[in-house]
Amino acid sequence: MLYRMAAVISMIKAGIIGSTGYAGAELVRLLYQHEEAEVVWYGSRSYVDKKYYSVYPNMFEIIDAACLDDNMAELAERVDVIFTATPQGLCASLVNEEILSKVKIVDLSADFRLKDVKTYEKWYKLEHKSPEFIPEAVYGLCEINREQVKKARLVANPGCYTTCSILTAYPLVKEGLIDPNTLIIDAKSGTSGAGRGAKVDNLFCEVNENMKAYGVTTHRHTPEIEEQLGYACQKQIMINFTPHLVPMQRGILATEYASLMPGVTAADIRSAYEKYYKKEKFVRVLPEGMVPQTRFVEGSNYVDVNFVVDERTGRVVMMGAMDNLVKGAAGQAVQNMNLLFGLPEDMGLKQVPMFP
Repeated sequence: MLYRMAAVISMIKAGIIGSTGYAGAELVRLLYQHEEAEVVWYGSRSYVDKKYYSVYPNMFEIIDAACLDDNMAELAERVDVIFTATPQGLCASLVNEEILSKVKIVDLSADFRLKDVKTYEKWYKLEHKSPEFIPEAVYGLCEINREQVKKARLVANPGCYTTCSILTAYPLVKEGLIDPNTLIIDAKSGTSGAGRGAKVDNLFCEVNENMKAYGVTTHRHTPEIEEQLGYACQKQIMINFTPHLVPMQRGILATEYASLMPGVTAADIRSAYEKYYKKEKFVRVLPEGMVPQTRFVEGSNYVDVNFVVDERTGRVVMMGAMDNLVKGAAGQAVQNMNLLFGLPEDMGLKQVPMFP
């Protein structure tokens, strides 16, 4: 109560490096509606000195601030928390001990998600610029690492595919109900997941009326999913993960398949989901017969999950759906900020899913 009273007097000051990308813009939208936080630094290397609303006209007469640069050292003197919604490599190149002694960082890139620097460098084709901070970084999947996040200085905000894929399978892996090495994840994403940068593959004529797999056997979220689910079952695992691009703006749908362990029933599986998610605000376990759909989580921080047991093959089909820009990026980052500062976890995240 004492903290909450203090927070009313002194709002949490937030800075965003990369505020003009899709995830950064979603952070701006969510933090604008947050009761106890305010954005005071709209960082964007591409639009320095330009009004934020000139980049995103939906913010006209809402945000009058101009975009600033990505000077993390100066930013750390002015804010309580820094969000880095940037490509891989930038946060690691900017962060240092002096900055971390002054401010909390929630990094939306992959720079601190993987604990093995060699794995990061292999899959991301980058030299890690600050590996000394990897051991202390907390993987910010709130439903799993809530208590660790609360004590962190540096939070590695999970990716969109990984958040959906991990939460969909986690209870069954954790409880030993499936053989995790048989896990196959077939995931689909809207085009906003690729970011705002100009790419031929993301042009309307390339995406519209088309679906395609990409990063087949090589997608860099694969080791992240393997690492986190490996922690759940306390052993190294190897999975198949195949992402697909679909012609929609927002959304992630993961359909996952795995072999059941002997004797496991549908009732056991539902009990596992209820055990881990019944009290979770943002994970909704759907009733039997209802499948997760991206349109029913759009614009919200919810993840919808469900499953079907295939008695014929002895396998389970797990399904999860969420908004890739909210729970898959900005919403999860705000959820992590709330934990870092002792606020209610759902503060600023109570948006009802949009429909239609």
